[in-house]
Amino acid sequence: LKLTPDTLEAAVGPRTHWLMLNSPSNPSGAGYTALEYRALMDVVRRHPHLWVLSDDIYEHIIYDDFAFATPAAVAPDLKDRILTVNGVSKAHAMTGWRLGFCGGPAPLIKAMTVVQSQATSAPCSISQAAAIAALDGDTAHLDKQRAAFQKRRDFVVGALRDIPGIACHRPQGAFYAFPDCRALIQERFESDSALCRHLLEEAHVALVPGSAFGKPGHLRLSYAASDDDLKTALGRVANALS
Repeated sequence: LKLTPDTLEAAVGPRTHWLMLNSPSNPSGAGYTALEYRALMDVVRRHPHLWVLSDDIYEHIIYDDFAFATPAAVAPDLKDRILTVNGVSKAHAMTGWRLGFCGGPAPLIKAMTVVQSQATSAPCSISQAAAIAALDGDTAHLDKQRAAFQKRRDFVVGALRDIPGIACHRPQGAFYAFPDCRALIQERFESDSALCRHLLEEAHVALVPGSAFGKPGHLRLSYAASDDDLKTALGRVANALS
């Protein structure tokens, strides 16, 4: 579920301009360690035309002993080719007041500002004030929220693993599970999309097929929901597949 240096090296060509990374990630919840990032940045160094976009939106939603890392921190010599993006919609639950921000080389930021100014003019003043409060205020709620998400993660992963034909790795961050349903699909369904349709019709649970993310045979499940809703949903899924 993670990019390796060999895979990256094989994929880079003369027309490759950007390497886009998201850690912890949507849809799998997998995260890159500083050591893994250093190995990927070694590949980037060998290709001067390759830039990096690092999506750090789930920076504060991490579990167990996973330590957050970001390319610009582990490879400061590449800062002129790295764009780091973040925001407040995930960690601070400001999904309706979306506001993002980024850091990168000045010429790139200037060009982005020109495009953005013609697309949206500016984020609304309410979002700006809310983001300031989130970033400058007390962050104790982040620990409470992280603990709640970790509890939900453990429940969801355990419930999925109890269903025959489904395997599920334990996410290191974000709030998604990405179970491997290939054994189940091979036995009973035409595709991951067919499995999603079955669960929507029989269990009234909406999931996203892994093929939408380039990973057929998987499903994406968000556990950014209440404990009761998750218990109900996973119970329905188990019954629909029993």
